[in-house]
Amino acid sequence: MAKRKTAYVCTECGADFMRWQGQCGECKAWNTLQEITVSADKNASAGFTGYAGQTEATVQRLDSIDINALPRFTSGFKELDRVLGGGIVPGAAMLIGGSPGAGKSTLLLQVMCFLATGRKTLYVTGEESLQQVAMRAQRLQLPKDKLQLLAETHVETICQLALKEKPDVMVVDSIQVMHVSDVQSAPGSVSQVRESAAYLTRFAKQHHIAMFIVGHVTKEGSLAGPKVLEHCIDCSMMLEGESDGRFRTLRTHKNRFGAVNELGVFGMTDKGLKEVGNPSAIFLSRAEEPSAGSSVMVVWEGTRPLLVELQALVDYSQIANPRRVAVGLEQNRMAMLLAVLHRHGNVQMNDQDVFVNVVGGVKVAETGADLALLLAMISSFRNQPLPQELIVFGEVGLAGEIRPVPNGVERLMEAAKHGFKRAIVPKANMPKKTIEGLHVTGVSRLSEALEAV
Repeated sequence: MAKRKTAYVCTECGADFMRWQGQCGECKAWNTLQEITVSADKNASAGFTGYAGQTEATVQRLDSIDINALPRFTSGFKELDRVLGGGIVPGAAMLIGGSPGAGKSTLLLQVMCFLATGRKTLYVTGEESLQQVAMRAQRLQLPKDKLQLLAETHVETICQLALKEKPDVMVVDSIQVMHVSDVQSAPGSVSQVRESAAYLTRFAKQHHIAMFIVGHVTKEGSLAGPKVLEHCIDCSMMLEGESDGRFRTLRTHKNRFGAVNELGVFGMTDKGLKEVGNPSAIFLSRAEEPSAGSSVMVVWEGTRPLLVELQALVDYSQIANPRRVAVGLEQNRMAMLLAVLHRHGNVQMNDQDVFVNVVGGVKVAETGADLALLLAMISSFRNQPLPQELIVFGEVGLAGEIRPVPNGVERLMEAAKHGFKRAIVPKANMPKKTIEGLHVTGVSRLSEALEAV
């Protein structure tokens, strides 16, 4: 028998250690090291024992590789194709995560039923029975005559059956219940998740099978074994949205075949997930009467602009330390902007509670929201609403300067398409040609922006 040795893996960051210790040396977390068994057999460690068809590795020159041999193909959802970078790549391992009830299994079942009409597909379910999957497909009124189903949790068995079926696309739902024979720990542990994901990924690449892997989110808000899964897959997507909400957002965190931070928007209906062609219309469901503390900006998500509404509520604080709460924005950046507003705008909010929210549950990570956020806070502080037809974007520096943002002209054109008449943007983002129906004001300092409104 091959000799076995043990190692210890941190459940928080995925770091490996030769012996157990109380604190992880990488992320400094306590009592997070779990023991795993590592086989000394090279073939076993590569994840290719247990099924036939293994090919020997060969050395090839870069220009001799035919990249047209594996063309992309559509998933049937334009929003999903956008997130994936233009379609599904054969041999790619794609991880889709999210909280329970977000719609991961529903979305993948819809995709697989569509692909089954023209390609060989295999849906592997480990958490549900075949009858439960069939009942969901019937409820969603999906075609059921082509899709192949398999209820199995043993990874080696799944790969053996996949070799016989030879599918073009596979779904493994979910990685938390899969297990391999060489690892003695229970399914769902870090060692089982890592070995199962590595096994399936290598199998998919060797046989050019596009594989979707479902991963659940832990109570801390990250995928089980977060760093363990990220490094071995090609594309990591997160399906976000409240279980009682209507809309879901699909965002990429890693993509070897397309843009990162691409965003797809879906609506949850009784017939499954439906893609939303114009997401800006959802996030701009504003009141008819203008209200103080509301401003609209254009964020750049991946390869397209989106219009979102920022809301701010500034009120006198009843406690010694005023509260600073930001939902959908970075809280530390909001505190920095308040200091810039005090220093360069002569507006003091030291005794005010400040609450900031992005309408629609969107998370804005770019710095182009700085100017819109400042104007929204001033509007609420002085109880003076901003014009309904005003669009704002721009980065605010610590010296009070307004810095440009990427894709300024495309943002302005998107705003004009939705009927906005005025825009306050950085002076460096002023368009060279006038945009019909949109009056653009360029500013270079915070004081100029305050005067413009």
